[in-house]
Amino acid sequence: SHKLKKQGLPARYTFNDIIYRNPAMEHLVNLAKKAAPSDYTILITGETGTGKEMFARLIHTSSPRSSKPFVAVNCAAIPESLMESELFGYEEGAFTGARKGGKIGKIQLANHGTFFLDEIGDMPLYLQAKLLRVLNDKKVERIGNSSTSLINVDVRIIAATNQNLEEMIERKEFREDLYYRLNVVPLRLPPL
Repeated sequence: SHKLKKQGLPARYTFNDIIYRNPAMEHLVNLAKKAAPSDYTILITGETGTGKEMFARLIHTSSPRSSKPFVAVNCAAIPESLMESELFGYEEGAFTGARKGGKIGKIQLANHGTFFLDEIGDMPLYLQAKLLRVLNDKKVERIGNSSTSLINVDVRIIAATNQNLEEMIERKEFREDLYYRLNVVPLRLPPL
């Protein structure tokens, strides 16, 4: 799979391409297949390198949204100061240095498709609240407040983490309400 990573995953990767010897993996593949046609939010947990993004792509390509965009963002790879504008976008003049015409956020780019949020545990609390709004109201709130900063979106959200979100909830580092909204279909990937 290392070779695949370099070239980018083939667009039409299917569940039949997964080779596994682990019965737990077979159960997961079946669960993912069952969940794919729905719009249920999915939370994929597992160690780094266990193929969480591959699973998310498989679910997308096996879903009715497969011809629409699959947009992936790794929360751990974006500096916190840029995360809000990356995910939610901004309006023209929202801050010094804002692009003319504003910027479309990654969630809006995934409209009608699937938005994959990797390392969701690295998302700051105030952005978790904005993500909850996307899940509950199907609205993205751009930075900059005007009548146009709320945008309707139709996205299926798949989140992934290698962290223990239940422990993070105890420490008040992760929102419990967001956890329950994300964890509708839990997929726990076994260690490789």
